[in-house]
Amino acid sequence: MSDGPVYDKVALIGLGLIASSMFWAGRRAGLAGHVSGYARTQATRDTAREIGLCDSVCDSAAAAVADADLVVLAVPVGAMGAVAAEIAPHLKPGATVTDVGSVKRRVIEDVGPHLPDHVHFVPGHPLAGTEHSGPESGFATLFRNRWCLLVPAPGTSPDAVLRLRRYWEGMGAQVDEMEADHHDLVLAVTSHTPHLIAYTMVGVADDMRRVTDSEVIKYSAAGFRDFTRIAASDPTMWRDVFLTNKDATLEVLGRFTEELFALQRAIRTGDGALLHDYFTRTRAIRRGIIEAGQDTDAPDFGRAKVER
Repeated sequence: MSDGPVYDKVALIGLGLIASSMFWAGRRAGLAGHVSGYARTQATRDTAREIGLCDSVCDSAAAAVADADLVVLAVPVGAMGAVAAEIAPHLKPGATVTDVGSVKRRVIEDVGPHLPDHVHFVPGHPLAGTEHSGPESGFATLFRNRWCLLVPAPGTSPDAVLRLRRYWEGMGAQVDEMEADHHDLVLAVTSHTPHLIAYTMVGVADDMRRVTDSEVIKYSAAGFRDFTRIAASDPTMWRDVFLTNKDATLEVLGRFTEELFALQRAIRTGDGALLHDYFTRTRAIRRGIIEAGQDTDAPDFGRAKVER
């Protein structure tokens, strides 16, 4: 539990997995006096009300952000600029605006120009998630021992950054700060390109399935099963990620293609020593992830859902 609310009022704009988990985690830790929420569709707002998500669910973004000390943009990256323009006239002086998008340079370019000078803009990105989406997918422990990266612009109020850091730490996250372009390159390696590869592999398997009478699905081994888990992620979010982090993703894809060609050549020529050395080196990375506490070696891969 916290020593008291970090913010008197928090507004969540977008009520999917991340915002929902922020509400449950924040409520468990007593981090906000009141949490308002808004989602674009009536169906999502109705679901949020039914499950008790947020202290109040509003029918407009403007109503949700009124008097809020912290505003969280939890919408697809491609929609953030329009949302920022919509809420800008209604933001409380001294409020902090943050986001949870996995691309930072484009968010800064799209959101920043719309915000008035009397608010603080501290872009953020929690490195946590599942393949599920929607208001019912959230749970309080999603951020526990996961990293949240903050990307404050030069000149941002240190007090605003510290306060947002306390909020994320109160939800169980570890917090670090990073420059926007570096963030986008790191995430292209650790998240964006792996997702694209997963989508591609599942697409290849779908083509194979048509000639193997569903055997690809029926006999899925662990590797393909986990590819399908990743490829089940929200398509709108990932479309926007690739379109808004194009340069970094293409750079990493180019390097991936070079590595793939090297492995193809080793298999074709029977170069077992190269393959063994390569797999030994990459295996050590997996061990490092486990040792860093970012996953477990349990059979469920640490992804068993924890009750709210």
